[in-house]
Amino acid sequence: MQDKANKRHILVTMALPYANGPIHLGHILEATQTDIWVRFQRLKGEDCVYVCADDTHGTAIMLRAENEGISPETLIARVQEEHERDYEKFNIDFSYFHSTNSPENKRLVQAIYLKLKENGHISRRTISQLFDPEKNLFLADRFIKGTCPKCKTPDQYGDNCENCNATYSPADLIDPRSTLSGATPVERESEHHFFKLPEFTQMLKKWTRSGTLQDQVANKLNEWLEGGLQEWDISRDAPYFGFEIPEAPGKYFYVWLDAPVGYMASFEALCANTDYQFDDYWRPGNNTELYHFIGKDIVNFHTLFWPAVLESTGYRTPTGVFVHGFVTINGQKMSKSRGTFINAEDYLAHLDPEYLRYYFAAKLSSAVDDLDLNLDDFVARVNSDLVGKVVNIASRCAGFINKGFAGQLAQNNSEPALIAEFQAAKDEIAALYEAREYSKALRLIMSLADKANQYIADKAPWVIAKTDKQSPEIQEICSTGLNLFRMLIVYLKPVIPTMAQRVETFLSVPPLVWDSVDTTLNGHTIGDFVPLITRIDPADVAAMMETVTASQANAKTQEEPKAEPVDSPLAKEAICEEIQFPDFAKVDMRIAKIINAEHVEGADKLLRITLDLGLDAQGNPTIRNVFSGIKSAYDPATLVNRLTVVVANLAPRKMKFGMSEGMVLAAGPGGSDIFLLEPDNGAQPGMRVM
Repeated sequence: MQDKANKRHILVTMALPYANGPIHLGHILEATQTDIWVRFQRLKGEDCVYVCADDTHGTAIMLRAENEGISPETLIARVQEEHERDYEKFNIDFSYFHSTNSPENKRLVQAIYLKLKENGHISRRTISQLFDPEKNLFLADRFIKGTCPKCKTPDQYGDNCENCNATYSPADLIDPRSTLSGATPVERESEHHFFKLPEFTQMLKKWTRSGTLQDQVANKLNEWLEGGLQEWDISRDAPYFGFEIPEAPGKYFYVWLDAPVGYMASFEALCANTDYQFDDYWRPGNNTELYHFIGKDIVNFHTLFWPAVLESTGYRTPTGVFVHGFVTINGQKMSKSRGTFINAEDYLAHLDPEYLRYYFAAKLSSAVDDLDLNLDDFVARVNSDLVGKVVNIASRCAGFINKGFAGQLAQNNSEPALIAEFQAAKDEIAALYEAREYSKALRLIMSLADKANQYIADKAPWVIAKTDKQSPEIQEICSTGLNLFRMLIVYLKPVIPTMAQRVETFLSVPPLVWDSVDTTLNGHTIGDFVPLITRIDPADVAAMMETVTASQANAKTQEEPKAEPVDSPLAKEAICEEIQFPDFAKVDMRIAKIINAEHVEGADKLLRITLDLGLDAQGNPTIRNVFSGIKSAYDPATLVNRLTVVVANLAPRKMKFGMSEGMVLAAGPGGSDIFLLEPDNGAQPGMRVM
């Protein structure tokens, strides 16, 4: 490779988001942790490349595309656009973002498989699996439910019981059923391809203890290694969305084989448009570094299977695999049922992404611990640190410099010892960033901010200004304050890059780099002070959580299975789910006249419908406002004066866009095929439907 003197050459990846759903705050935690580390390296002048891709293959993608009536390729293209949009808004600075459904990935994974086979590390044998005779496909454990064979709890998945925590084979379930069709699975045999992972046990024992992993991770892996590794099934049967295995018609690579190869494919795609060389970073013997940032739920794939595959095929193993924990919200797991599953777009609709970048950094360490987003602490921490401490320095000092000295800083530093103390922290802060001890780095940076604020408070330039607004002492005090502020921004730039750009504009300086702290601005003219970041309004956080609740209610509706023919096992199961007549009798269905219908600003699927349900007991009109997800099927103008059927006694529900006071009844598979229920001619508003 072409040598660039005194620079590290680093390739960084993060786990590939799956193309079966939106980006959520768990993804943003990992992307932020990775992005801060990458930005820090670049700020120091290192050559650091950051690649990622969408993970696009598997049964789940195939089934979702089928349910939406589109091709898998159309689905993953749409989702990738959404993913890239959300990452960009959170200032995630990828060098290249690709897809595992790419020609580079297909070529690489097939070549890797053939090399594994050539080296004797692939075996083939027939196994028995549960098969859905309606969907005509083999079922993964998550697509099978039944009664737990241990504690007899119904509706448990095919590999473990959530009630008693027992693990078992799907075949052990009592009355198993396919979650895809409702059919009873049958056992069928199929030949599968396996990677001979046990042959790499000694290599993995050495590699996992080489300093590549956190001790917590290495200790856990040692339990698996001592317990004995099993061969890894790397094949799946058609129908399957993925890459076909060479010389094996109807057999496809399991998504977890081609997903990590996606790291290589993304970098190769970058190489095609730059002077980077693929082998410099993926073959051993080069002076390059390779790091993976991942969540703790995918440790086995990245620290057992992946390094063993790389070892067999002649590629280099990672320099480091950095594992983080999960995001919790107010101490609880992110949960759709609890209304705490926060998607990136729901956050972005209400709050600045740099708030969350800062808060995550303030709590991140190198450990594999979960990180709790406590919303009250989130507001207090960001407002106290970024606004109350850091920005406060600039807002206190800039006005005096702009008004009294035409924006010009003093020629000399009046507090060289304080300046030197801030500069001396550079190496310690750098070491903490390098070690991913971001919370410790930010505590040190904020302690410096406290010293800068204390210095300004002690000198009190506003007191001096009462008698002489152009005193040279004011200029010296405020110039020192702004130089200290500038150094703090250098230290914070990996975390809050957008705010740092605003500071660069305000100070009229070129982009700050790590070594910028070694110098000060003397006799320099700054620009006018502009707001750099505003305080978090708790009302915005509350509005975000309302959006989350509404989004998840809507998502739950969208995730309901499409209407099936009445002879479908799924439809039969739904029809046969009994309720008692008194339950049904509680539903008050009334004829209503639509007196107004309109689009809802900011809503993709909703119409706001105003209904006349006739006269109440006092002879007054009963008017209700309802939100209905029928926008894809109806022009609001065509609905006015039509009669429809509404559930009139449904409790009002507060949504992001207002209060919904009932439910309009409709049927159909979705999209443009949604049909409002309409009464016979002669019906009047207020009449009950029996």
